[in-house]
Amino acid sequence: MGATIKPADNGPYLVKGDFEISDGEDNKLDSEKQEMVALCRSGQSKNKPFCDGSHVGAGFESRVRATKEE
Repeated sequence: MGATIKPADNGPYLVKGDFEISDGEDNKLDSEKQEMVALCRSGQSKNKPFCDGSHVGAGFESRVRATKEE
């Protein structure tokens, strides 16, 4: 299996597996050789796209749940 992405409750996207992260100009960001990274969802991080925990002080809330298709 490749990469998995899980939105943490009230926190970042947790990315695990085989992945690479690039910026808008296709420059690779420093995520190589890491088995997991946390990507900011709140927009508060000073180290974007990576999470630095700033969402906690900002009161960020989000609980993503999958919905079943009928």
